[in-house]
Amino acid sequence: MSQKKKYVCKDCGYSAEIYEGRGFFGQQITPVVCPDCKTIQNLVVGGIIGDVAPSFNSEAGRLCPQCGSMDIRLWNKKTCPKCSGLMLYTGEHEFWD
Repeated sequence: MSQKKKYVCKDCGYSAEIYEGRGFFGQQITPVVCPDCKTIQNLVVGGIIGDVAPSFNSEAGRLCPQCGSMDIRLWNKKTCPKCSGLMLYTGEHEFWD
């Protein structure tokens, strides 16, 4: 089962929705952090889109969807990109396909 979970920084209040699991078409949504725009972004990886566009089979070489930066990294599900504080899972979630 795939879930969308909400995380909030306990220091500055920044929030992000993070996807876990695989969607109906086999895609995975991977959270990445961008130090340039200081956001967490979700990248679609694999699945049917990866079959059609091989560059979508991994996070390598991808750009930040918000600002176009090449300096994105996998998010560790802990550190706030705005203030480096601790981000916590709020318990809020919903299912996604």
